[in-house]
Amino acid sequence: MIQLADARRIIAAAEKKAEEIGQPMNIAVADAGGNLISHVRMDNAWLGSIDISIKKAWTSRAFDIATKDLAEHSQSGNQFFGIHASNDGKVMIFAGGIPLKKEGKVVGAIGVSGGSGEQDHAVAEAGAAAL
Repeated sequence: MIQLADARRIIAAAEKKAEEIGQPMNIAVADAGGNLISHVRMDNAWLGSIDISIKKAWTSRAFDIATKDLAEHSQSGNQFFGIHASNDGKVMIFAGGIPLKKEGKVVGAIGVSGGSGEQDHAVAEAGAAAL
């Protein structure tokens, strides 16, 4: 189970990485039910990425997969093609969402948006490592 203190620690680690790479980010942490626990919009992070970061966290928890990997499987001709249209458009297939695990069990997810896919994923990984 992820508590608010955990979410704050995860976000702080993600913010640190975002600062290191010089890219302001939106960072969201969701619980095991996919519900938002906490969100931070760093100074100058894109407004449009608020929603995306929250949906990346939800998507990663809903399917227990990194959104980067889901993106690969959802291309035309692949097994999850069209998945982004499910769940009233809530599914995000951009890199930056990662399931959060404790003792091998998914307990939540982090979603990051505001940079390139590689930057979003790197910041999410830094946050996930703080759990």
